[in-house]
Amino acid sequence: MGRSRRTIPEELLLLALDPTTGTTAQPQSLDLGLAGAQLVELALAGRIAPDGDRIAVVLPRPTGDPTLDSALELLRRRGSPVRAVHWIGGPRLGLRQTYLTHLERCGMVHAVAGQMCGVLPTTRYQATDTAISREIRARLDSAIRTGVPPDPRTAALAALAHAVGLGKHLYPGNEGRSSRSRLRDLIRHDPMGGLVAHAVMDVQNGVAAQPRRAPAAGPGRPPGTRAVAEPAAGVPAQPSRRGSMARVGAR
Repeated sequence: MGRSRRTIPEELLLLALDPTTGTTAQPQSLDLGLAGAQLVELALAGRIAPDGDRIAVVLPRPTGDPTLDSALELLRRRGSPVRAVHWIGGPRLGLRQTYLTHLERCGMVHAVAGQMCGVLPTTRYQATDTAISREIRARLDSAIRTGVPPDPRTAALAALAHAVGLGKHLYPGNEGRSSRSRLRDLIRHDPMGGLVAHAVMDVQNGVAAQPRRAPAAGPGRPPGTRAVAEPAAGVPAQPSRRGSMARVGAR
C-alpha cells in the first residue's frame, strides 16, 4: 500500500486532533475507533471480509503499512473468524499513541514538548500541513450538506467519527445538531464501516461480553423469531402466567 493515500486510521486521528491544544478529542474511545478503522482499511485492501458479525482473513499478504500488517497478522493467527466486537474490545489499547508516533514519522504531525503545572512532562501534536485536515473535514461536510451518498472511505470515516463521539467536536452546540444527526445517518452507506462502528459503540456500552445468538429455526418456529430463554442449570423453570391460569381453570 503506497503512501499516496492516507489510511482511514490516520484520517480519523487527524480529525480528532485539536489544532489549538494539540490534544485529541475523545481519547478513551479513540483507541477503539482506530482498531475499527484498521479493520475497514484492511477490508478495502481486500485482506479481510465480514462474515456475519465476524471478521475473516481472506488474503494474508502484507499491505506494506506496518501498523495495518501488525493487525492483519494478529487476525491471521486467530485461525478462525473473530467477532468484530471482541477484536475491537481486545487488549490492544494504546493505538492512539502508536498512530501519533506513526504520523510524526510520516511527517504529518510534529511533537511539541511541554510541561503540566511546570512539573509533569507533556507532549502535544500539531499538524504539519493543515490543508490535509481541512480536506478530510471538507469531505465529511460535503457528504452531510449535499446528501449525496459518499464514497466507501468517507462513509466509513463518518461512521467511525460518530461511533467514537467526534460529532460534538466537529459540529458543536445546538447549531451543529442537524449536522451531527446527518453524520450518524452516513453509517448506512458502507456495510463494513457500519459493522465496525456498531461494534465500537457496543464495546463502549458494555455489550462485548454478550454474543449475539441467532436462534435456530425449529419445528413450528419461523426463522428470526425469538426463542424463550432457557433457565440456568440447577434452577427450576418457572411456569408461565398463561400456563398457571390454564391449570387453575382446569381444576
